[in-house]
Amino acid sequence: MIGELSQANEIFHLIAFLVAMNVVLWSTPIVKSIGLRSGHVDKPDARKVHRKPIVRIGGVAIFAGTTAGLLVVWWLGGFGILSPEKDAEIWGVTIGAIFFFFIGLADDLFNLSPSSRLIMQSIIAGFAWYKGVRIEFFTLPFGELINLNMWWLSLPITIIWLVGMVNAINWIDGLDGLAAGVCGIGAVVMLIVSLFMNQPAAALLAAALAGGALGFLKYNFNPAEIFMGDGGAYFMGFMLAGVGVIGLAKTAAVTAVILPYIILAVPILDMSWVIISRVMQGKSPFLADKRHLHHRLLDAGISQRLTVLFIYSLTLWVGSFALVFSGFPSGGVYAFGATMLLIYTAWQVWRNRKVDANTND
Repeated sequence: MIGELSQANEIFHLIAFLVAMNVVLWSTPIVKSIGLRSGHVDKPDARKVHRKPIVRIGGVAIFAGTTAGLLVVWWLGGFGILSPEKDAEIWGVTIGAIFFFFIGLADDLFNLSPSSRLIMQSIIAGFAWYKGVRIEFFTLPFGELINLNMWWLSLPITIIWLVGMVNAINWIDGLDGLAAGVCGIGAVVMLIVSLFMNQPAAALLAAALAGGALGFLKYNFNPAEIFMGDGGAYFMGFMLAGVGVIGLAKTAAVTAVILPYIILAVPILDMSWVIISRVMQGKSPFLADKRHLHHRLLDAGISQRLTVLFIYSLTLWVGSFALVFSGFPSGGVYAFGATMLLIYTAWQVWRNRKVDANTND
């Protein structure tokens, strides 16, 4: 019986992935056409890399594909095999992600102020906490596990995590295909780890998101035909953060609690570095500039494609260590392979920078 249930889970996850990917592949050209006709394009400026206006509402396709994947699984009875608690959690993440998508889309269309965005994000994150998307354990730097059994501890930490990840993904969305690829890789790793840790609800969300993000790359990888915009970044960021909470951070074990932070280490560290450097120079942490990792690599003379591929390999590398920490079979082998890939791409980055430097001399 357990084996049959596990096989059914895997089928539902595959369905969620394939439906999401195919809906995105089909709907993105339609969204692009609508964006061109309505004039919702991202125009070039000093901070941006692209040199011509590009439609910026591609997040509509990601949203449509991911939610379609989940709705098809729900229609087929895939949610019925979950416990009532997990069913509530998956709806909490999904509804929260939908609200975050509309906040981001409103920003794409009407340019909301940073303060209004932050207030709305915090309210929706609080709603998700109320629906059971809660961080219940916290780890100290030296590995001590703290049980957040009081709401006044769990609520603010959960809101910081959810809102923080949403903005981390939005901030890393600065090059063709970068955010979609990082989210796709992160979602695949979360899917694998969630299934291994017997967290089918989180795995369903991760499967649908992985299909949506990777399908969008067909049109978003350099040279991009369409951008996801804030709507897409907010939606994917919240989904990833929510999966981390309900699937990985629910287990009372240090290794499990730290898994979301390992998998999403690249956008987390990038955002943290940018905020700290801005504050240390007396500037607003929300003031847009070119301090992100991808900006620094571009400034070093690295091509846009190679910069994106290097950050992909970095994301895959940290994700492989999540497999090791989770106890996934042969996780060390995957980590070794990811390390070799990272070394190779890092060498390519160094080699191209060196060639450019010699050319400039």
